[in-house]
Amino acid sequence: MSQKEQLLKLFPQPVFKYQINDYKSQNNELIKYIYELHEKDSNGVKKSNINGWHSKSFDLSDKNSTPNNFFSHISTHIMDVFNKYGWVFDPSKIKCTSMWAIINKKGNFNIEHTHSNNYLSAAYYVKAPENCGNFKASNPNIINRNVYPKSNKGTELNSNTASINVREGDLLIFPAYLPHSVEENKSEEDRVIISFNLDILR
Repeated sequence: MSQKEQLLKLFPQPVFKYQINDYKSQNNELIKYIYELHEKDSNGVKKSNINGWHSKSFDLSDKNSTPNNFFSHISTHIMDVFNKYGWVFDPSKIKCTSMWAIINKKGNFNIEHTHSNNYLSAAYYVKAPENCGNFKASNPNIINRNVYPKSNKGTELNSNTASINVREGDLLIFPAYLPHSVEENKSEEDRVIISFNLDILR
């Protein structure tokens, strides 16, 4: 592309992907915590999950709990997201409004949804066996998703969905308004995810 011609890509939709440090140790604690919750409440709640188990929101009142220890462990990644956005990072004003777990067995998946009334959302992969299903993001521009011309090749400019391959220890952080889903688990093992939302207090 010459200097007289420019392609200006405006208003990108980011998904920040990290592989967290010491994820195996973190996951051992999280797996124990999540399956203990499942034993106490096997029904869970119905959200975006199709035939999977979705926990109730974690109790975050105990600062030394497993979820809070995990949240502290990933705080540098949250700070990095704020820095990349150019947002002011003030830990005293960043609030985790909710955190929960999802267990998807073979054939389970999560339909497209958003997380309203938050700035950021996240998905952390505690257990992600091979062929357990990718994270899928969709174009939040509804008009562009419903009305578009025929194309003869797929490009980043005409794509309305993106599939992100994930593995154990991956942390995805993205704008809460971004429509997203989780593909069907086609493996023989459980897929275990922790999700949470972040608000910024005024």
